[in-house]
Amino acid sequence: MYFKQILDHFNYNSLGNGTYDQRYLITDQYWKKGYGPIFFYTGNEGDIWEFALNSGFITELAAVQGALVIFAEHRYYGKSLPFGKDSFNIPEVGLLTVEQALADYAVMISELKKELGAQTCPVIVFGGSYGGMLSVYMRIRYPNIVAGALAASAPILSTAGLGDSRQFFQDVTADFEKFKPACRDAVKGAFQKLNTLAQQKDYSRIQSAFSLCKTPSTPKDIHQLNGLLRNAFTMMAMLDYPYSTQFIGSMPSFPVKVACETMLNGTDLMLALRDTVGIVYNSTGQLACYDLYGLYAECADPTGCGLGFDSYAWDYQACTEIEMCYESNNVTDMFPPMTFTEQQREQYCSKRWGVVPRPGWLKTQFWGQDLSTASNIIFSNGDLDPWANGGIRKSLSPSLIAINIPEGAHHLDLRESNPADPESVIVARKKESEIIAQWVKAARKEPS
Repeated sequence: MYFKQILDHFNYNSLGNGTYDQRYLITDQYWKKGYGPIFFYTGNEGDIWEFALNSGFITELAAVQGALVIFAEHRYYGKSLPFGKDSFNIPEVGLLTVEQALADYAVMISELKKELGAQTCPVIVFGGSYGGMLSVYMRIRYPNIVAGALAASAPILSTAGLGDSRQFFQDVTADFEKFKPACRDAVKGAFQKLNTLAQQKDYSRIQSAFSLCKTPSTPKDIHQLNGLLRNAFTMMAMLDYPYSTQFIGSMPSFPVKVACETMLNGTDLMLALRDTVGIVYNSTGQLACYDLYGLYAECADPTGCGLGFDSYAWDYQACTEIEMCYESNNVTDMFPPMTFTEQQREQYCSKRWGVVPRPGWLKTQFWGQDLSTASNIIFSNGDLDPWANGGIRKSLSPSLIAINIPEGAHHLDLRESNPADPESVIVARKKESEIIAQWVKAARKEPS
């Protein structure tokens, strides 16, 4: 469905009360009409179907708790483009902020509750990754509208500039190291070999080793190659699920294991590295060669922005409110040294979008780690997820609850149940559903 949404919630002059069509998905299949809770997914950086099709736990829970389910698409992603194909022009892109997105959700929930005769139905928000961050923010910004939040794999600390810039790629490395230390050493060795060839300017050897469509010819091309290669490991670590998936790309089951077996199987380290990243970039086996600039775009998020319009939107957000100055250094991680400092971010962002980032704003606006006055939020994280340590790993109060999933990758708990699920995620989902049922019950109690 489409919802007539206000373009600019915070400036009455700029566009008057101009609107755009915001897409949302809805099912009342399980809803106890007018009574059951509303489970609202706070859409994140992509097409809303992508998240809906990979968050089956929410509908499974709705079936048990008689809930109405809504998945709302984030402004500037998927089909929710406020200015159509002009949405990424300057200044049109300026209405892409976390605050506007949250206001969209608050307005949408309020209006739909009226339309559906659901005024007294408690609302629980759900989200994964950046969507999980939005769920946290919805609960602290609009507690009048939202009774509780399940924030799965939400890196609310590391994206607010808190923590160590080396942590992310160190944690990606740890996933491969946990499988076998030799795996880390092989990857590290392959990158060092590549670096030696690059210093010798042996570009044709690099092209043949990595099956590149074009021969690299500059340090910029080598930097791009390093980014492309590193990104494949990031994806495999995040999506290290116990069964094959189609989410942000096609992944085999246990991709980290598959990667390490591939890495340790070859005699030539660079060819092994090429085949290993092929798990991500050439899952069909149909690519004859790798297009260096076509498969990966460098952006203000060193963990990758993806491709297409959605990647422009995320790049803009990474240039404004979302801080991701993560670096690899080849000492605490297995990747080539690639810095991304605040200065580099500022340079890139002013050139690309004409904006200067404001470090510290996200922490000021959405509290950083100082969440003790908030309530009714579950922070779930999986130990296999490189984003996990950028989030809340310890409960902060009886109603700010951390749930850790030892065998979980990136928001595994939001995925539908699967026979291959580890026990730890089954336990986590059970706990989540019990807590959510309690929140709904508490929210029903009319104030005396």
